[in-house]
Amino acid sequence: MSAHSEISEVIAVLERAYPPALAESWDAVGLVCGDPAEPVTRVLFCVDPVAETVDEAAELGAQLIVAHHPLLLRGVHGVPADTAKGALVHRMIRDGIALYCAHTNADSADPGVSDALAAAIGLRVTGPLAPNADGVTGIGRLGELPAAEPFATFVQRVADALPPTVPGVLGAGAADRPIRTVAVSGGAGDSYLAQATAAGVDAYVTADLRHHPAGEHLANPDAVPALVGLTHWASEWPWCGQASAVVAREFAGNVDVHVSTRCTDPWNVRAERKSN
Repeated sequence: MSAHSEISEVIAVLERAYPPALAESWDAVGLVCGDPAEPVTRVLFCVDPVAETVDEAAELGAQLIVAHHPLLLRGVHGVPADTAKGALVHRMIRDGIALYCAHTNADSADPGVSDALAAAIGLRVTGPLAPNADGVTGIGRLGELPAAEPFATFVQRVADALPPTVPGVLGAGAADRPIRTVAVSGGAGDSYLAQATAAGVDAYVTADLRHHPAGEHLANPDAVPALVGLTHWASEWPWCGQASAVVAREFAGNVDVHVSTRCTDPWNVRAERKSN
């Protein structure tokens, strides 16, 4: 390792933890902007590469942002500064901030996004929910609590474990149903509801559960698993701590790591109908 740490060295550590080969074919992971040879002393970890987190990186004096979500997921023909994403690219280049994204490769890695979510909730992970061929990596995780607890208590456990959001945490199931075995999937996970059902777990925790899949699943009064719905951002935020620890261990005393404190969940106003 060189006398000073370079962005390329941090990327190499991240790619050992979250191999790009694990990314889905449609995904866009890796270095988005920045010079790999530039020195780095401070890194900001976040879920979303948006104006708020770029502002935060600039305020911290970070030379690198490590984000979970890609900035340029779909093909582009330019990044003019009068577009939202182009403006971010120009801002980061002007401020000397590189951007690196680890998305579905971080989802599938062992440990990865869902391991961080499981750990936050207090689960002992027993394996992947939708395993890859190696049986170790893959989307989602299966786990269990130290002891069974009522579903209402479990929903509160999840809410207490994650950063607060305006929509909060929602549960769908009998409040007194005992919960011991749990499936989790950070991010949009209703496409894995069938796997969670087949696994026979007591509860499934994920984000972006759509109305029809959830409703059809719950049409059976004895439906297993019960469902816990999160916001997308909150479900993936624990990964920031996991990824920052990877870099902190490798570059102790040489690179400062920071986990974003900006809530980038888009839902920021909540209203309920007033009583007549």
